[in-house]
Amino acid sequence: MSARILVVEDEEALTTLLRYNLDAEGYEVETVGRGDEADTRLKERVPDLVVLDWMLPGLSGIELCRRLRARPETMALPIIMLTARGEESERVRGLATGADDYIVKPFSVPELLARVKGLLRRTSPERIASVLAFGDLELDREKRRVARAGRPIELGPTEYRLLEFFLEHPGRVFSREQLLDSVWGRDIYIDERTVDVHIGRLRKLLNLGREADPIRTVRGAGYALDDRFARAAG
Repeated sequence: MSARILVVEDEEALTTLLRYNLDAEGYEVETVGRGDEADTRLKERVPDLVVLDWMLPGLSGIELCRRLRARPETMALPIIMLTARGEESERVRGLATGADDYIVKPFSVPELLARVKGLLRRTSPERIASVLAFGDLELDREKRRVARAGRPIELGPTEYRLLEFFLEHPGRVFSREQLLDSVWGRDIYIDERTVDVHIGRLRKLLNLGREADPIRTVRGAGYALDDRFARAAG
């Protein structure tokens, strides 16, 4: 799963430029033009990183940054702030509010891309790692290969994305709705029972004979990549 980036910017030309270049780097990009709309979006779904303009209609970037840092679910969300304000005092204010990085307009797109990658590398290394491993499971993103204890496993596209998502968040429980949103996409309308079907297929492909099941079913809550499995495999 590629890293999700939310661009909050009201200049249409700059938004188009950022979306094009971030898409080209393989990121999943969403854009919002107002601070209040971004605030609502971030309550519904937390991305891996936010590129946030200082001056926005509806709600300023600095106030949105302050609100995000006050919420437990977005307290550690990586934020890069964009602004035309170049004075040192304003840069200090932006960083003091909680921004992780600060870029003054006009800026170099390659520089922004480098800062995005560097920040993701520090805060979400699993999002850009080429190989994900957990217990005796290994997923190679570049080769699109999966193995268990060295044994190759052939997965369908959906089962591959499910396993990749679980490997990015080992031990965390996800509801069927969250899995649909993250793996299938929020614009795809399918029944939540579809998740159960694909979880069943993934289990069948991963588990042969008496091998331990790496996927834990949490009654009434959803599914997780079982942290006990990693300890047993280690």
